[in-house]
Amino acid sequence: MNLHRPTLVLALLTCVALPASAQAIKFDFGSGPAPAGWTKVTPDLTYTEERGFGFEVIPGGVAPVPTAFGAGGASVTSDGVKASAPFFFTFKVPAEGNWRVTVTLGGDPSAASLTTINAEIRRLMVLHAATKAGETKTVSFIVNTRTPKIPDGTVVRLKPRETQGEAIAWDDKIQLEFNDAHPAITSLTAERADNIPTVYLIGDSTMTDQPGMPTTSWGQFLPIFFKNTVAIANHGESGEAYSAFRGERRWPKILSIIKPGDWVIAQFGHNDEKERERGPTFGAFKNYATEMRNYTAEVQAKGAHIILVTPMQRHEFADGKVKNTHDDYPDAVRAVAKELNVPMIDLTAMSDTMMNVMGEKASWVLFSRGQDATHHNPYGAWELAKCIAQGIKDAKVEPAKWLVDDLPTFNPAKPDPFESYTVPDSPRRGGAPGGQRGGAPAAPADDPSKPYGK
Repeated sequence: MNLHRPTLVLALLTCVALPASAQAIKFDFGSGPAPAGWTKVTPDLTYTEERGFGFEVIPGGVAPVPTAFGAGGASVTSDGVKASAPFFFTFKVPAEGNWRVTVTLGGDPSAASLTTINAEIRRLMVLHAATKAGETKTVSFIVNTRTPKIPDGTVVRLKPRETQGEAIAWDDKIQLEFNDAHPAITSLTAERADNIPTVYLIGDSTMTDQPGMPTTSWGQFLPIFFKNTVAIANHGESGEAYSAFRGERRWPKILSIIKPGDWVIAQFGHNDEKERERGPTFGAFKNYATEMRNYTAEVQAKGAHIILVTPMQRHEFADGKVKNTHDDYPDAVRAVAKELNVPMIDLTAMSDTMMNVMGEKASWVLFSRGQDATHHNPYGAWELAKCIAQGIKDAKVEPAKWLVDDLPTFNPAKPDPFESYTVPDSPRRGGAPGGQRGGAPAAPADDPSKPYGK
Protein backbone atom coordinates (compact mmCIF):
# COMPACT_ATOMS: atom_id res chain seq x y z
CA MET A 1 0.00 0.00 0.00
CA ASN A 2 1.54 3.28 -1.13
CA LEU A 3 0.94 5.75 1.70
CA HIS A 4 3.47 8.47 0.89
CA ARG A 5 1.76 9.65 -2.31
CA PRO A 6 4.65 10.49 -4.67
CA THR A 7 3.80 13.02 -7.35
CA LEU A 8 5.48 15.24 -9.88
CA VAL A 9 6.78 18.63 -8.76
CA LEU A 10 4.10 21.20 -9.54
CA ALA A 11 4.79 24.24 -11.67
CA LEU A 12 4.01 26.96 -9.16
CA LEU A 13 4.05 30.68 -9.66
CA THR A 14 4.60 33.15 -6.87
CA CYS A 15 5.87 33.65 -3.32
CA VAL A 16 4.33 33.73 0.13
CA ALA A 17 4.03 37.51 0.36
CA LEU A 18 1.36 37.81 -2.34
CA PRO A 19 -2.37 38.10 -1.50
CA ALA A 20 -5.03 35.42 -1.71
CA SER A 21 -5.61 34.02 -5.18
CA ALA A 22 -4.81 30.92 -7.18
CA GLN A 23 -1.13 31.78 -6.72
CA ALA A 24 1.19 29.59 -4.72
CA ILE A 25 3.18 29.85 -1.53
CA LYS A 26 6.78 28.66 -2.01
CA PHE A 27 9.43 27.92 0.63
CA ASP A 28 13.07 26.92 0.08
CA PHE A 29 14.70 25.38 3.17
CA GLY A 30 18.38 25.51 4.10
CA SER A 31 21.16 28.04 4.59
CA GLY A 32 22.07 28.88 1.00
CA PRO A 33 20.40 31.54 -1.17
CA ALA A 34 16.88 30.89 -2.44
CA PRO A 35 16.12 30.76 -6.16
CA ALA A 36 14.14 33.67 -7.56
CA GLY A 37 10.49 33.66 -6.48
CA TRP A 38 11.02 31.48 -3.41
CA THR A 39 10.97 32.44 0.28
CA LYS A 40 14.07 31.31 2.14
CA VAL A 41 13.63 29.43 5.43
CA THR A 42 16.78 29.02 7.52
CA PRO A 43 16.78 26.90 10.70
CA ASP A 44 16.93 29.96 12.97
CA LEU A 45 13.58 31.35 11.75
CA THR A 46 10.99 30.70 14.43
CA TYR A 47 7.34 31.46 13.76
CA THR A 48 6.06 34.97 14.42
CA GLU A 49 2.77 36.52 13.40
CA GLU A 50 4.62 39.32 11.63
CA ARG A 51 6.73 36.93 9.57
CA GLY A 52 3.84 34.55 8.94
CA PHE A 53 6.01 31.42 8.76
CA GLY A 54 8.70 29.59 10.71
CA PHE A 55 9.57 26.67 12.93
CA GLU A 56 7.60 26.27 16.15
CA VAL A 57 8.10 24.92 19.63
CA ILE A 58 4.92 23.12 20.57
CA PRO A 59 3.38 23.27 24.08
CA GLY A 60 5.27 20.99 26.42
CA GLY A 61 8.71 22.36 25.68
CA VAL A 62 9.61 20.22 22.67
CA ALA A 63 12.31 22.12 20.78
CA PRO A 64 12.18 20.84 17.21
CA VAL A 65 15.11 22.80 15.77
CA PRO A 66 16.40 21.28 12.52
CA THR A 67 19.87 21.81 11.09
CA ALA A 68 20.79 22.86 7.57
CA PHE A 69 22.56 20.81 4.93
CA GLY A 70 23.91 21.73 1.50
CA ALA A 71 25.14 25.08 0.20
CA GLY A 72 22.18 26.25 -1.86
CA GLY A 73 22.18 27.08 -5.52
CA ALA A 74 20.02 27.36 -8.58
CA SER A 75 17.77 24.48 -7.49
CA VAL A 76 15.60 24.25 -4.38
CA THR A 77 16.98 20.73 -3.87
CA SER A 78 20.54 22.04 -3.43
CA ASP A 79 20.06 22.48 0.30
CA GLY A 80 17.54 21.78 3.03
CA VAL A 81 16.97 21.01 6.70
CA LYS A 82 17.12 17.74 8.63
CA ALA A 83 16.67 16.50 12.17
CA SER A 84 16.92 13.42 14.34
CA ALA A 85 13.66 14.26 16.11
CA PRO A 86 10.28 15.65 15.02
CA PHE A 87 10.09 19.34 14.11
CA PHE A 88 7.20 21.67 13.29
CA PHE A 89 6.82 24.25 10.53
CA THR A 90 3.89 26.68 10.38
CA PHE A 91 2.83 29.14 7.69
CA LYS A 92 -0.13 31.42 7.13
CA VAL A 93 -2.54 30.90 4.25
CA PRO A 94 -4.59 33.77 2.85
CA ALA A 95 -7.94 31.97 2.78
CA GLU A 96 -9.67 28.98 4.37
CA GLY A 97 -10.42 25.90 2.32
CA ASN A 98 -8.41 23.13 0.70
CA TRP A 99 -4.70 23.54 0.08
CA ARG A 100 -2.50 21.22 -1.93
CA VAL A 101 0.82 20.99 -0.10
CA THR A 102 3.80 19.61 -2.02
CA VAL A 103 6.99 18.76 -0.14
CA THR A 104 10.34 17.65 -1.54
CA LEU A 105 11.85 15.26 0.98
CA GLY A 106 15.39 14.00 1.49
CA GLY A 107 18.32 15.62 -0.27
CA ASP A 108 20.74 15.14 2.64
CA PRO A 109 24.00 14.05 0.93
CA SER A 110 25.31 12.43 4.10
CA ALA A 111 22.41 10.21 5.13
CA ALA A 112 19.22 8.51 4.04
CA SER A 113 15.99 10.14 5.17
CA LEU A 114 12.77 8.71 6.56
CA THR A 115 9.89 11.15 6.97
CA THR A 116 6.32 10.95 8.22
CA ILE A 117 4.15 14.08 7.95
CA ASN A 118 1.20 15.09 10.14
CA ALA A 119 -0.87 18.19 9.36
CA GLU A 120 -2.64 20.47 11.81
CA ILE A 121 -3.63 18.33 14.81
CA ARG A 122 -1.94 15.00 14.08
CA ARG A 123 -3.73 14.31 10.77
CA LEU A 124 -1.61 11.63 9.10
CA MET A 125 -0.71 12.69 5.55
CA VAL A 126 2.53 10.89 4.63
CA LEU A 127 3.87 7.71 6.20
CA HIS A 128 7.49 6.47 6.06
CA ALA A 129 8.61 8.25 2.90
CA ALA A 130 12.21 7.06 2.43
CA THR A 131 15.07 8.40 0.34
CA LYS A 132 18.68 7.31 -0.10
CA ALA A 133 21.52 9.70 0.74
CA GLY A 134 21.44 12.59 -1.71
CA GLU A 135 18.15 11.44 -3.23
CA THR A 136 14.94 13.50 -3.18
CA LYS A 137 11.30 12.49 -3.36
CA THR A 138 8.27 14.71 -3.84
CA VAL A 139 5.00 14.04 -2.02
CA SER A 140 1.69 15.89 -2.24
CA PHE A 141 -1.35 15.94 0.04
CA ILE A 142 -4.42 18.06 0.77
CA VAL A 143 -4.82 20.05 3.98
CA ASN A 144 -8.24 21.47 4.80
CA THR A 145 -8.25 24.71 6.79
CA ARG A 146 -11.12 26.61 8.38
CA THR A 147 -12.00 29.56 10.58
CA PRO A 148 -15.04 30.00 12.85
CA LYS A 149 -16.53 32.70 10.59
CA ILE A 150 -19.76 31.96 8.71
CA PRO A 151 -20.84 34.09 5.73
CA ASP A 152 -24.08 35.18 7.44
CA GLY A 153 -22.02 37.05 10.04
CA THR A 154 -22.29 34.46 12.80
CA VAL A 155 -19.46 32.30 14.09
CA VAL A 156 -19.01 28.75 15.31
CA ARG A 157 -19.32 28.68 19.09
CA LEU A 158 -16.00 27.10 20.01
CA LYS A 159 -15.30 25.41 23.33
CA PRO A 160 -12.48 26.64 25.59
CA ARG A 161 -10.28 23.69 24.62
CA GLU A 162 -10.67 24.65 20.96
CA THR A 163 -9.42 28.17 21.59
CA GLN A 164 -6.37 26.78 23.41
CA GLY A 165 -4.75 23.44 22.58
CA GLU A 166 -6.96 22.81 19.55
CA ALA A 167 -6.81 26.36 18.19
CA ILE A 168 -4.67 25.39 15.20
CA ALA A 169 -7.70 23.59 13.76
CA TRP A 170 -9.57 26.91 13.51
CA ASP A 171 -6.97 29.47 12.39
CA ASP A 172 -5.49 30.95 9.20
CA LYS A 173 -2.37 28.77 9.26
CA ILE A 174 -1.17 25.32 8.29
CA GLN A 175 1.09 23.54 10.76
CA LEU A 176 3.08 20.51 9.61
CA GLU A 177 4.87 18.01 11.82
CA PHE A 178 7.88 16.32 10.20
CA ASN A 179 8.46 13.10 12.09
CA ASP A 180 10.19 9.71 11.87
CA ALA A 181 13.79 8.47 12.19
CA HIS A 182 15.46 11.13 10.05
CA PRO A 183 13.06 13.73 8.59
CA ALA A 184 14.62 15.92 5.92
CA ILE A 185 13.05 18.45 3.54
CA THR A 186 14.34 20.79 0.84
CA SER A 187 11.24 22.69 -0.30
CA LEU A 188 7.52 23.17 0.27
CA THR A 189 4.78 24.72 -1.84
CA ALA A 190 1.09 25.27 -1.17
CA GLU A 191 -1.64 26.25 -3.62
CA ARG A 192 -5.42 26.43 -3.51
CA ALA A 193 -7.28 23.24 -4.41
CA ASP A 194 -10.81 24.55 -4.77
CA ASN A 195 -12.12 22.12 -7.39
CA ILE A 196 -11.58 18.83 -5.61
CA PRO A 197 -14.23 16.95 -3.62
CA THR A 198 -14.28 17.29 0.16
CA VAL A 199 -15.32 14.60 2.64
CA TYR A 200 -16.57 16.23 5.86
CA LEU A 201 -16.35 14.23 9.07
CA ILE A 202 -18.94 15.16 11.69
CA GLY A 203 -19.19 13.53 15.07
CA ASP A 204 -17.79 13.34 18.58
CA SER A 205 -14.52 12.70 20.44
CA THR A 206 -14.09 9.27 18.88
CA MET A 207 -13.48 10.85 15.46
CA THR A 208 -12.22 14.36 16.31
CA ASP A 209 -8.64 15.61 15.96
CA GLN A 210 -7.48 14.67 19.46
CA PRO A 211 -4.83 17.24 20.50
CA GLY A 212 -2.33 15.03 22.32
CA MET A 213 -0.96 11.52 22.66
CA PRO A 214 -1.95 8.90 23.50
CA THR A 215 -5.65 9.53 22.79
CA THR A 216 -6.22 9.33 19.04
CA SER A 217 -9.25 9.07 16.78
CA TRP A 218 -9.91 7.26 13.53
CA GLY A 219 -10.57 10.63 11.87
CA GLN A 220 -6.92 11.60 12.34
CA PHE A 221 -5.71 8.57 10.40
CA LEU A 222 -8.35 8.51 7.65
CA PRO A 223 -6.50 10.95 5.29
CA ILE A 224 -3.62 8.51 4.76
CA PHE A 225 -5.99 6.06 3.06
CA PHE A 226 -7.09 8.59 0.42
CA LYS A 227 -5.41 9.88 -2.72
CA ASN A 228 -4.30 13.50 -2.98
CA THR A 229 -7.32 14.28 -5.16
CA VAL A 230 -9.73 14.64 -2.23
CA ALA A 231 -9.79 16.61 1.02
CA ILE A 232 -10.73 15.13 4.39
CA ALA A 233 -12.19 17.91 6.58
CA ASN A 234 -12.52 16.71 10.17
CA HIS A 235 -15.16 18.84 11.94
CA GLY A 236 -15.76 16.33 14.74
CA GLU A 237 -15.46 17.65 18.29
CA SER A 238 -15.50 16.15 21.76
CA GLY A 239 -18.83 16.00 23.55
CA GLU A 240 -20.98 16.51 20.46
CA ALA A 241 -24.44 15.16 19.72
CA TYR A 242 -26.47 15.94 16.58
CA SER A 243 -28.39 18.68 18.39
CA ALA A 244 -25.32 20.35 19.91
CA PHE A 245 -23.45 20.17 16.60
CA ARG A 246 -26.22 22.24 15.06
CA GLY A 247 -26.72 24.53 18.07
CA GLU A 248 -23.03 25.47 18.22
CA ARG A 249 -23.25 26.41 14.51
CA ARG A 250 -20.82 23.70 13.45
CA TRP A 251 -23.42 22.36 11.04
CA PRO A 252 -24.35 25.80 9.60
CA LYS A 253 -20.61 26.34 9.02
CA ILE A 254 -20.41 23.19 6.91
CA LEU A 255 -23.63 23.98 5.06
CA SER A 256 -22.17 27.37 4.16
CA ILE A 257 -19.18 25.82 2.36
CA ILE A 258 -20.27 22.37 1.19
CA LYS A 259 -20.63 22.03 -2.58
CA PRO A 260 -22.27 19.59 -4.98
CA GLY A 261 -20.40 16.31 -5.11
CA ASP A 262 -19.01 16.58 -1.58
CA TRP A 263 -19.67 13.92 1.05
CA VAL A 264 -20.43 13.90 4.77
CA ILE A 265 -19.55 11.00 7.06
CA ALA A 266 -21.67 11.30 10.22
CA GLN A 267 -20.90 9.28 13.35
CA PHE A 268 -22.71 10.35 16.51
CA GLY A 269 -24.37 8.39 19.30
CA HIS A 270 -22.06 8.37 22.31
CA ASN A 271 -23.41 11.71 23.56
CA ASP A 272 -26.86 11.57 21.93
CA GLU A 273 -27.64 8.67 24.26
CA LYS A 274 -27.42 11.00 27.24
CA GLU A 275 -30.34 13.04 25.88
CA ARG A 276 -32.81 10.27 26.70
CA GLU A 277 -33.01 11.72 30.19
CA ARG A 278 -34.45 14.98 28.82
CA GLY A 279 -37.95 13.65 28.22
CA PRO A 280 -40.25 11.51 26.07
CA THR A 281 -39.34 13.22 22.78
CA PHE A 282 -35.70 12.15 23.13
CA GLY A 283 -34.40 8.73 22.18
CA ALA A 284 -32.89 6.68 19.38
CA PHE A 285 -36.03 6.48 17.25
CA LYS A 286 -37.20 9.95 18.26
CA ASN A 287 -34.99 13.04 18.18
CA TYR A 288 -31.89 11.05 17.13
CA ALA A 289 -33.62 9.55 14.09
CA THR A 290 -35.22 12.92 13.28
CA GLU A 291 -31.84 14.63 13.35
CA MET A 292 -30.41 12.04 10.94
CA ARG A 293 -33.30 12.64 8.56
CA ASN A 294 -32.87 16.42 8.76
CA TYR A 295 -29.09 16.30 8.29
CA THR A 296 -29.53 13.99 5.31
CA ALA A 297 -32.12 16.25 3.68
CA GLU A 298 -29.93 19.32 4.18
CA VAL A 299 -26.90 17.59 2.66
CA GLN A 300 -28.87 16.40 -0.33
CA ALA A 301 -30.36 19.87 -0.84
CA LYS A 302 -26.78 21.07 -1.43
CA GLY A 303 -26.20 18.40 -4.07
CA ALA A 304 -23.91 16.51 -1.67
CA HIS A 305 -24.14 13.04 -0.13
CA ILE A 306 -24.06 11.47 3.32
CA ILE A 307 -22.84 8.23 4.89
CA LEU A 308 -24.32 7.36 8.28
CA VAL A 309 -22.07 5.49 10.73
CA THR A 310 -23.07 3.57 13.84
CA PRO A 311 -20.96 4.31 16.96
CA MET A 312 -18.11 1.94 17.80
CA GLN A 313 -18.49 -0.25 20.85
CA ARG A 314 -17.10 0.79 24.21
CA HIS A 315 -14.87 -1.58 26.15
CA GLU A 316 -17.50 -3.22 28.30
CA PHE A 317 -17.90 -6.98 28.48
CA ALA A 318 -20.46 -9.31 30.00
CA ASP A 319 -20.04 -13.09 30.14
CA GLY A 320 -16.93 -12.84 28.00
CA LYS A 321 -18.59 -10.93 25.14
CA VAL A 322 -18.77 -7.24 24.25
CA LYS A 323 -21.77 -5.60 25.87
CA ASN A 324 -23.79 -3.16 23.78
CA THR A 325 -23.87 0.07 25.80
CA HIS A 326 -25.57 1.97 22.97
CA ASP A 327 -29.01 0.42 23.49
CA ASP A 328 -31.06 0.89 20.29
CA TYR A 329 -29.04 3.78 18.84
CA PRO A 330 -27.15 1.62 16.31
CA ASP A 331 -30.49 0.13 15.23
CA ALA A 332 -31.83 3.64 14.64
CA VAL A 333 -28.92 4.41 12.31
CA ARG A 334 -29.51 1.19 10.39
CA ALA A 335 -33.23 1.88 10.11
CA VAL A 336 -32.87 5.50 8.97
CA ALA A 337 -30.20 4.57 6.40
CA LYS A 338 -32.54 1.92 4.97
CA GLU A 339 -35.53 4.26 5.07
CA LEU A 340 -33.69 7.06 3.24
CA ASN A 341 -31.70 4.72 0.99
CA VAL A 342 -28.37 6.23 2.01
CA PRO A 343 -25.12 4.32 2.62
CA MET A 344 -24.25 3.17 6.12
CA ILE A 345 -21.09 1.89 7.78
CA ASP A 346 -21.80 -0.44 10.70
CA LEU A 347 -18.87 0.47 12.95
CA THR A 348 -20.75 -0.97 15.91
CA ALA A 349 -20.72 -4.43 14.33
CA MET A 350 -17.15 -4.12 13.05
CA SER A 351 -15.73 -3.03 16.41
CA ASP A 352 -17.84 -5.67 18.17
CA THR A 353 -16.29 -8.35 15.97
CA MET A 354 -12.76 -7.06 16.44
CA MET A 355 -12.99 -6.79 20.23
CA ASN A 356 -14.64 -10.19 20.64
CA VAL A 357 -11.90 -11.83 18.58
CA MET A 358 -9.23 -10.17 20.72
CA GLY A 359 -10.99 -10.91 24.00
CA GLU A 360 -11.78 -8.82 27.05
CA LYS A 361 -8.26 -8.41 28.42
CA ALA A 362 -6.29 -8.24 25.16
CA SER A 363 -8.66 -5.72 23.55
CA TRP A 364 -7.60 -3.07 26.09
CA VAL A 365 -4.61 -2.60 23.80
CA LEU A 366 -6.96 -0.63 21.50
CA PHE A 367 -7.88 1.95 24.13
CA SER A 368 -6.22 5.07 25.46
CA ARG A 369 -3.98 4.36 28.45
CA GLY A 370 -5.40 0.85 28.58
CA GLN A 371 -8.29 1.97 30.78
CA ASP A 372 -10.39 4.55 28.92
CA ALA A 373 -13.36 2.48 27.79
CA THR A 374 -14.46 4.92 25.07
CA HIS A 375 -11.41 6.57 23.48
CA HIS A 376 -8.61 4.90 21.60
CA ASN A 377 -4.85 4.97 21.41
CA PRO A 378 -3.05 5.26 18.04
CA TYR A 379 -3.14 1.53 17.35
CA GLY A 380 -6.87 1.36 18.11
CA ALA A 381 -7.57 4.44 15.99
CA TRP A 382 -5.56 2.91 13.14
CA GLU A 383 -7.68 -0.25 13.22
CA LEU A 384 -10.93 1.76 13.31
CA ALA A 385 -9.78 3.95 10.42
CA LYS A 386 -9.24 0.77 8.45
CA CYS A 387 -12.80 -0.26 9.36
CA ILE A 388 -14.12 3.03 7.97
CA ALA A 389 -12.09 2.71 4.77
CA GLN A 390 -13.31 -0.86 4.31
CA GLY A 391 -16.86 0.27 5.02
CA ILE A 392 -16.56 2.84 2.23
CA LYS A 393 -15.35 0.12 -0.15
CA ASP A 394 -18.12 -2.26 0.87
CA ALA A 395 -20.77 0.44 0.42
CA LYS A 396 -19.62 0.88 -3.20
CA VAL A 397 -20.03 4.65 -3.01
CA GLU A 398 -18.11 7.31 -4.93
CA PRO A 399 -15.50 7.94 -2.20
CA ALA A 400 -14.30 4.36 -2.75
CA LYS A 401 -12.72 5.63 -5.99
CA TRP A 402 -10.70 8.14 -3.98
CA LEU A 403 -9.08 5.56 -1.71
CA VAL A 404 -5.44 4.69 -2.47
CA ASP A 405 -5.31 2.10 -5.23
CA ASP A 406 -3.55 -0.70 -3.37
CA LEU A 407 -5.45 -0.49 -0.08
CA PRO A 408 -5.67 -4.05 1.28
CA THR A 409 -8.97 -5.54 2.33
CA PHE A 410 -9.46 -5.25 6.09
CA ASN A 411 -11.29 -7.93 8.02
CA PRO A 412 -12.26 -6.90 11.60
CA ALA A 413 -12.25 -10.59 12.52
CA LYS A 414 -8.51 -10.58 11.76
CA PRO A 415 -7.17 -7.32 13.22
CA ASP A 416 -3.58 -6.33 12.56
CA PRO A 417 -1.14 -7.53 15.22
CA PHE A 418 -0.13 -4.73 17.54
CA GLU A 419 3.49 -5.36 16.57
CA SER A 420 2.71 -4.42 12.96
CA TYR A 421 1.68 -0.88 13.89
CA THR A 422 4.53 1.47 12.88
CA VAL A 423 3.20 5.04 12.79
CA PRO A 424 5.72 7.13 14.78
CA ASP A 425 4.49 8.83 17.91
CA SER A 426 3.81 12.53 17.76
CA PRO A 427 5.57 14.59 20.45
CA ARG A 428 2.20 16.21 21.12
CA ARG A 429 1.01 14.77 24.39
CA GLY A 430 -2.07 15.46 26.47
CA GLY A 431 -4.44 14.12 29.07
CA ALA A 432 -7.12 11.64 28.19
CA PRO A 433 -10.64 13.03 27.81
CA GLY A 434 -13.54 12.10 30.04
CA GLY A 435 -14.93 8.61 30.22
CA GLN A 436 -12.22 6.94 32.31
CA ARG A 437 -13.27 3.64 33.80
CA GLY A 438 -10.56 2.42 36.15
CA GLY A 439 -9.70 -1.08 37.18
CA ALA A 440 -8.31 -2.38 33.90
CA PRO A 441 -4.66 -3.35 33.57
CA ALA A 442 -2.57 -1.02 31.46
CA ALA A 443 -1.85 -2.39 28.01
CA PRO A 444 1.80 -2.66 26.96
CA ALA A 445 1.27 0.13 24.43
CA ASP A 446 0.37 2.55 27.17
CA ASP A 447 3.77 2.63 28.87
CA PRO A 448 4.79 6.26 28.23
CA SER A 449 8.43 5.18 28.02
CA LYS A 450 7.67 2.98 25.02
CA PRO A 451 6.58 4.28 21.61
CA TYR A 452 3.49 2.98 19.86
CA GLY A 453 5.43 2.90 16.61
CA LYS A 454 8.10 0.24 16.21
